[in-house]
Amino acid sequence: MPAHRSQLRGQLRPGAVRPLPNSLFIPVSGEPSNGRIKRRGAGRVNRQRIGHDGEVSRLTFILGGARSGKSRRAETLVTALPPPWSYIATAEAFDAEMAARIAEHRTRRAEGWETLDAPRDLPAALARARPPVLVDCLTLWLSNLMLAEADLVAASDALEAALRAHPGPVVLVSNEVGAGIVPATSLGRRFRDAQGVLNQRMAALADHVELVVAGLPLRLK
Repeated sequence: MPAHRSQLRGQLRPGAVRPLPNSLFIPVSGEPSNGRIKRRGAGRVNRQRIGHDGEVSRLTFILGGARSGKSRRAETLVTALPPPWSYIATAEAFDAEMAARIAEHRTRRAEGWETLDAPRDLPAALARARPPVLVDCLTLWLSNLMLAEADLVAASDALEAALRAHPGPVVLVSNEVGAGIVPATSLGRRFRDAQGVLNQRMAALADHVELVVAGLPLRLK
């Protein structure tokens, strides 16, 4: 394996990137306070009711740092709907630590989940997945694309098109990696920048965006 690929995998392992503990997040003024999401502009997706948990958008974007509780939050939103639920997993078990993390996630999910593995071809998996869908996570998907030296812009364009075409609801999970220290390597900095761009694109597309900190969801949009 080329040295830069081994280095990137080490840097991008879940838990390797940690957000600053004292970051401040200011809610956007003028947002509705009753927990309902309004449609914003053409091309955006509509809200749909999920069980007894109010209303959520057809596309929800969940951000958070390592061990922030973002995956649990996403699972809670999806399982508010009747099963079966589709789980699109982007992780690959490159080593024992990653295999243990994957096993932990599988153990936590109750019966009713249908798992699709999509380490790179996420748009194709979305086309097959029955709603509601949880994608966990975009960070590992992006790192897999970088390891494969794929065209990140083209891949992001394809992902956007797949999300617009999907009937939903879809809940996306991603890491917020820009609040920590500057990566020491150029490869790490390229990943940080690419993740930030991808997160911005998904947040612009989604109708509902949350940042999870210490297990608590903070509404951003």
